[in-house]
Amino acid sequence: MPSESFTLAAAQVEPVYHDKAGTLDKTCRYIEQAGRDGADIVVFPETYFPGYPYWRGSVSIPRWTDLMVDLQKNSLHVDDEAIDILGETVAEADLTLVLGTNEISDRQGSETLYNSLFYFDSTGELVGRHRKLMPTHEERAIWGRGDPSCLATYETAVGRLGGLICYENHMTLSKAALTAMGEEIHAAVWPGFWEQHGHPGDKTRAETSDAVDTCDIYPAMREYAFETQSFVAACSAYMSDAVPDGFSAEELGFNVAAGGSMLINPAGIVKAGPLVGEEGLLTAEFRDDERRATKAYFDAMGHYTRWDAVSLSISDKTLTPSQPRESGTEAVAGDGSLSAAQAQAVADEYDVPIGVVEAVADELAD
Repeated sequence: MPSESFTLAAAQVEPVYHDKAGTLDKTCRYIEQAGRDGADIVVFPETYFPGYPYWRGSVSIPRWTDLMVDLQKNSLHVDDEAIDILGETVAEADLTLVLGTNEISDRQGSETLYNSLFYFDSTGELVGRHRKLMPTHEERAIWGRGDPSCLATYETAVGRLGGLICYENHMTLSKAALTAMGEEIHAAVWPGFWEQHGHPGDKTRAETSDAVDTCDIYPAMREYAFETQSFVAACSAYMSDAVPDGFSAEELGFNVAAGGSMLINPAGIVKAGPLVGEEGLLTAEFRDDERRATKAYFDAMGHYTRWDAVSLSISDKTLTPSQPRESGTEAVAGDGSLSAAQAQAVADEYDVPIGVVEAVADELAD
């Protein structure tokens, strides 16, 4: 029989900032530690590999360009040798890994970065990735937008796993989509923990766990757990007071990396954390009955739904720079669905002017 309990872990680990090799080594050491601690799933923070760009908005455009190039060189690619090393470490630790990373595009001709989650199963295989659908505010100058197909869940030995990045965890319909996909365990990754001073645009790094009174992460994660009846591993970034090599403190003006990781059951009860102001591997054991007991009251995929009143449309498209076109023909419909030759054939068959056929095709394309 499958186990009725499992252990979640949040690796609140400081990266070796902008250093691919150093961060890889540290990542592997914490994966090994999570395995020794009995973790079934371990989650690393948002763009942990090789660090969140806390310099966004704090440097000149020439400096920004230099840092972007440096970030590209130190980010992960799906065909990177580092992926194999991570996979081997995961397999030896016998756990599932959710790794927050800067990802360099694998599209031929592109060097775009994405804010991504990489999913490794317990055999060490990279089974999927999620790219942040909508980078927040100044992040849009750093990362591209993810494809709709990136919104997905994955089967693990202890339940169906999904994840969202930072403010995606506030996006009502994205949360509903993962719920509809049967998500049971949720990985939520963040760039830190903060105090809000009236609105999201006015925040400072949390100094103590008292920040729960104003930090949107704390109620959001508890509500995510309750409204979806899922186990939540919320992993937040941590950076020490030491200024990384090659940077000045002023350049890291958006450094909110105070940690704040939490592990939460489906009733919204925080079982571990928030861990603020230090590096650490947070773990907690959960029982499947904690989810069943919450669903007995409120089942978001069962008796507490009204799909006849409200339903959701989910796209699984992957965006591409070009579409195939029939050789030697010219498309007349806006989506390329009807060629000139096809339009003439329809006009001849039904004895109508070709202009009428083209007009109907354009109307359908709209």
